Amino acid sequence: MRVRTGWLAMASDEESRSYLQERLALLSSLMFWSFVVLLSFTYLMYFEYPTIEPPHEDTIMYFSVAGLATLAVVWRVLLVRRTLSMEQLYVIDLFYAICTGLTFGASAWFAQELRPSAYGCLLYASFMVLLRAIVIPSTGPRTAVMGVLTFLPMTCVAVALRDGQELPAWAFASADLVISTIVILLATIGSRIIYGLRRQVSVAMQLGQYTLDRKIGEGGMGEVYHARHTLLRRPTAVKLLIPDRIGGATVERFEREVQHMSRLTHPNTVAVFDYGRNPDGVFYYAMEYLDGIDLENLVEKYGPQPADRVSAILIQVCGALHEAHLNGIIHRDIKPANIILCERGAVPDIAKVVDYGLVKEITANTGASTRMILGTPAYIAPEAITDPERVGPPCDLYALGAVGYFLLTGKTVFDGKTSVDVCVQHVTAEPVPMSKVSAIEIPESIDRIIMSCLGKNPDGRPGAAALARQLREAPPAKDWSEDDALAWWLEFRKAANVPTPSSSPTMTITVDVGHRD
Repeated sequence: MRVRTGWLAMASDEESRSYLQERLALLSSLMFWSFVVLLSFTYLMYFEYPTIEPPHEDTIMYFSVAGLATLAVVWRVLLVRRTLSMEQLYVIDLFYAICTGLTFGASAWFAQELRPSAYGCLLYASFMVLLRAIVIPSTGPRTAVMGVLTFLPMTCVAVALRDGQELPAWAFASADLVISTIVILLATIGSRIIYGLRRQVSVAMQLGQYTLDRKIGEGGMGEVYHARHTLLRRPTAVKLLIPDRIGGATVERFEREVQHMSRLTHPNTVAVFDYGRNPDGVFYYAMEYLDGIDLENLVEKYGPQPADRVSAILIQVCGALHEAHLNGIIHRDIKPANIILCERGAVPDIAKVVDYGLVKEITANTGASTRMILGTPAYIAPEAITDPERVGPPCDLYALGAVGYFLLTGKTVFDGKTSVDVCVQHVTAEPVPMSKVSAIEIPESIDRIIMSCLGKNPDGRPGAAALARQLREAPPAKDWSEDDALAWWLEFRKAANVPTPSSSPTMTITVDVGHRD
C-alpha cells in the first residue's frame, strides 16, 4: 500500500513524510501530558473524596496507565528516534484516533455510576479531535473521518447508558450526537483552512522552476532553502538575497559573480544550476544540494581529524581554489563552515567548496584611519585587515591553512575576547605550532606545510596547486584509509539526525589602522 501525500500540501514525498512525523511527535507530546494531568486530577479527586469512586476505578486506572505507557513508547521510541515510512505514520495517526475513542468510551462505561464521568469523557474526546485538527496537516475529509472514529465508541456508550444520568437516555444520546457532530464540523473546517493556507504558502515559495521546501541556513545577507526543480524533481539548494538587507549595488555584483562562478566545473566546487530574480526583486541562485556535514560540525562533533583525512580534504579544496583563481575569482571566505564533506556516487569524503564570497565586498577608503573589513575573523588573512586592496589568491591559502589547523587541532589559529583581538593577532602574532596544541600526533611534514600557509607575507605562501602537490608528496601518516572512510559514512548515515551546514557568521568588523606602529 502506498499512501498518497498530496493532502499534506508539500513539495515532495520525503518532505511530507518528515513533516508528518514531526507533527505526530508534537501531537503525541501534547496528548501524553494532557492525559497525565487528567489521570493525576482523577487520582487526587478520588483520594480526597473516596465515596464517589466508581467500583471499577482500579480497572480504569490500570488500562489508562497501560495506554499512557503505550503512547510514551510510540512517541519517544518510534516518532522521535526512528525514521518511519508514510504508511507507518498513517497507521499511527489512525491508531491514535481509534484508541482515544475506545479509551474514553470504556472509561465512561465503567465509571457510569459517577454521573459527571460520561460528560467529562465526551469533553476530553472533543479536545483530542480539535487538537489533532490544529496540529496534524490534512484535508477536511480526512479530519472528518478521524473525528468520527474518535467519537464512535463514546456515541455507542451514550446510546447504551440507561440509568445514572440526569437526562433521559434518548436525550443524553442525542446531546452526545449533537456535540460530537459540531466538534467534527469545526475540526473539519479548521483543517480545510489550515490546509489551504499551507498550499498558498507553497505557491508563494516558488522561484522560477524551483519550489522551496524548508529553510536550511541563514546569514546576514540572505537565506538558503532546500528546494526541488518543478520538472526534474532533483533536490536543490537555493540561496536568496534580500535587497532590503544589502542594497541594489551588491545585488548587481552578486549577479556578475554568479555568472563567473557558473563557469567553474571543478568536481570539488558546488555546482551552480541556475540564477534569476523574482518579481519582488529577490535575487536567487540554485546549486546542488549537499547532504553531508560541514567541517565545522565535523570537528565539533567528532573532534580533531586524522592527518591523512585532513590532507585528502585540503588537496580537494586546493583543486577547487586553483580553478577559481585561474578564472579571477577569489573566495574571500574560506572557513570550515563553507566546506561540506559528503558522498558522491558512493565515493566517501568528497569535499565541496560553497559560498564563493559572492557578496563579500571589502570596502576600503571609508575614512582616514578606518576600514570596513568583511570576513570571518578566525580565518582572515593579515593583508585583508591591513590593506584590503591587496586581497587575492594568497588570502584564500591563508584561510585554508587556518582550516587545516582547525581540523588537526580542534582549535582556531588565534583566539581572543573580541573579533578585533583576533584580527590584531593575525597581523602581529605568530601562530603556535600545531604539534604544541594538538592532543594527537601530527606528522612533521604536514605541520610544516600547513604552517607555511599562515605566514604574514602573502608572497611566501604556496599557491593552491603548489600546496596540493606538497600534500600529495608528504609521507602518509597511515591513520586513515578508504575502509575507514566507508565505515565512518556508514555510521554517519545511520544517525537519526544528519547535521546541516552550520552558519558560522561572516562578520563586518571596523578596525582602526591609523595608530599601528
